[in-house]
Amino acid sequence: MGKINILTIQLTKTPASPNNFLDSLKTITELANAEFREQKKELVLSIDEKYIDDEAETIQQVISKLRADGGEIESTKQSFPVMNMTCAACASSSKNVLSFVPGILNVAVNYANGKAEIEYLPTLSNPKQMKSALQEVGYDLLIEEKESSRKNLEQLQQERYKKLKRDTWSAIILATPLMIIGMIFMNMPYADYIMWALATPILFIFGRRFFVGAWKQAKHFSANMDTLVALSTGIAYLFSVFNIFFPQFWESKGLEAHVYFEASGVIIAFILIGKMLEERAKGNTSSAIKKLMGLQPDTVTVFKNDIPTEVSISEVQVDDIILVKPGDRIAVDGIVTEGSSFIDESMISGEPIAVEKVIDAKVFAGTINQKGSFRFKANKVGKDTLLAHIIKTVEQAQGSKAPVQDLVDKIAGIFVPAVMGIAILSFILWMILGGDNNFVHGLLAMVTVLVIACPCALGLATPTAIMVGIGKGAEEGILIKDAESLELGRKVDIVVLDKTGTLTEGKPEVSSVLWNKDITQEQKNILYSIEAQSEHPLADAITAKLKDETQLLGAVKVHQVSGKGIDGDYNEKHYFVGNPQYIRSKNIHISSDLNNQINQELEAAYTVTVFADSENTLGVISIADKLKPTTKEAINKLKEMKIDTAIFTGDNPMVAKALANELGISNYKGNVLPEEKAALVKELQQQGKVVAMVGDGINDSAALAQADVSIAMGKGSDIAMEVAKMTIISSDLLKIPQAIRLSARTVTTIKQNLFWAFIYNVIGIPIAAGILYPFNGFLLNPMIAGAAMALSSVSVVTNSLRLRGKKLGVNSKQ
Repeated sequence: MGKINILTIQLTKTPASPNNFLDSLKTITELANAEFREQKKELVLSIDEKYIDDEAETIQQVISKLRADGGEIESTKQSFPVMNMTCAACASSSKNVLSFVPGILNVAVNYANGKAEIEYLPTLSNPKQMKSALQEVGYDLLIEEKESSRKNLEQLQQERYKKLKRDTWSAIILATPLMIIGMIFMNMPYADYIMWALATPILFIFGRRFFVGAWKQAKHFSANMDTLVALSTGIAYLFSVFNIFFPQFWESKGLEAHVYFEASGVIIAFILIGKMLEERAKGNTSSAIKKLMGLQPDTVTVFKNDIPTEVSISEVQVDDIILVKPGDRIAVDGIVTEGSSFIDESMISGEPIAVEKVIDAKVFAGTINQKGSFRFKANKVGKDTLLAHIIKTVEQAQGSKAPVQDLVDKIAGIFVPAVMGIAILSFILWMILGGDNNFVHGLLAMVTVLVIACPCALGLATPTAIMVGIGKGAEEGILIKDAESLELGRKVDIVVLDKTGTLTEGKPEVSSVLWNKDITQEQKNILYSIEAQSEHPLADAITAKLKDETQLLGAVKVHQVSGKGIDGDYNEKHYFVGNPQYIRSKNIHISSDLNNQINQELEAAYTVTVFADSENTLGVISIADKLKPTTKEAINKLKEMKIDTAIFTGDNPMVAKALANELGISNYKGNVLPEEKAALVKELQQQGKVVAMVGDGINDSAALAQADVSIAMGKGSDIAMEVAKMTIISSDLLKIPQAIRLSARTVTTIKQNLFWAFIYNVIGIPIAAGILYPFNGFLLNPMIAGAAMALSSVSVVTNSLRLRGKKLGVNSKQ
């Protein structure tokens, strides 16, 4: 299916029926311009038949179907910080609000990192509309430009944390005497009035945020954690005020008029303590991003008219010559033009050994120069550097959702209304079955249920573990694009490996060349000119061998033959460069001496490239590519983890067999075309296996896209890295078992977090409602409930942070 015209989507939200896609399609035909009318009608009819059921569907559902069938939608994806969220239910609420903004296709709001990932149609919607929609319900969206947005966000977060800290300590100072009087000196003169005076500022000054948030939610018939806190403390406070002014109401019934100011005040104090600790811990979950951001220097020495000048990093432009002194951090990506040194790239690649840099070597932003001085030319600056790409990928990945999070979000969305229902039911049951003190016990049970039930632990369980896990991966040189691949990594049954650049160094060298005795210099020049235009790593080896004995011809036109070779045309004559099978398929004559050379080199496990014109073979080139130093160790570690391995390579079967034998791999195949590689991966999946594909070239991209977990080598092609869900920055295969280990540990942490979050509520809410009272007379104190609620969120985040300290070099899968 072709590209869907943007007007089709632009008009899909009509005032009369915002979610009725059928009505919207009718509107399109009515409003289409005359010159496009026939085209639009055809398009509408095809969508009407193929994508729309009898029942009206939302724009999101129809677009999902269109995309699944290969249609294209012109949309924009952006990440915005969401302000004023206080719990997981807030994330669900803000997501729902944004979903109703016309033109928004997909929304994911992450409570742990406070960000919304929004896909929208820029012709129909804009960030200002989104911001206004959220502001109406008490949230906000930070929509400034990237750099200023980041600084503003950090400033706002610091200010918010400082205010939270002030409010927390102020509440603690007042809550301490309040609790002492309420529990020990409750009979002292004017005790009730003193407690009233202490509790009032705690609730309505230091705890004001809860009541403001609850009111904004109530105006839109919604509820969140603020609602629970405001209801529970507000009810206890108002009940106590009533008892101060009208004690005779209870005394006439033979009951004592108790006040519960200490409960309302101490609950607010405990919840503020929990929020403060949670904010601090959540800040630590994004420490990996902060470390990466701190790698770039603020200023850099640039040569302006051969004079070294110190400028801000934001002023550096492509092609600027930059001076790097011993101990300096590299500011941007570039290529060394003068001098040499050793550079510590561990913060990007995870490799501790310094890398030598000489003229024409690449250097990357954020790495540290050691002893030497050198100059380099900037070729990537700002958002285009490798470091900026890593930061962006990690940010997006930390904001992505693991599949299990969808279920958790649904639970969090109905959690607060469900708790309010349980609290009211508790009160009613106490009124019916509670005996003499039924009202007081019922009121306390209702307050305690509202206090103890917190959706925050539930909402933080998955995203905090994902954030820490992805951050840990980045620190180890494993760049993970989304939460789903991180979660799925632990289930991998088999790792499929490409050869060149994955198992091997990816630096093939020509070991021997045997020419046809009648070859001319011009034909050698043609071979050099063809290979100079090829993207294959073997071509680099051939051009490196021939560059001193040939010259480049400008009139050679080439055509890539995927997985087989490359063709060239010069002076109306056709030439072929490729593997022996490709040359034989053209029925080209191969002389006996060249044929013997091919067979001998293949048996010796060399890669063989054949050069021919349309009649005769002109030369046989043997190429060798050494194994990476860590390849064998990595394969052995995967075996120890009970994970199978396979080699699928475009190289000849003899090379594949020799390599497989050397590594102890039984599953291998040579002469595999790119589309066949993807089909082989699919075949493994059909056998019920979870497949990880590891590759580095353009020819691996189809197989990477097909695999359950796709892993690209960082020194490979940009296309492979774009398709893959994980990138090994250093291209070290030992990082693959580490990535699987990281996945297993992250998922274990998620399970632990979810277990404790669920078990806390499953046990805590019935106890708060008074289920133990008939058996042993126990009623949970609302103040203890407040402390437990605060502790639940902090414990979940703290458990996630434990991931940061764990090493990934363990030899087991679990």
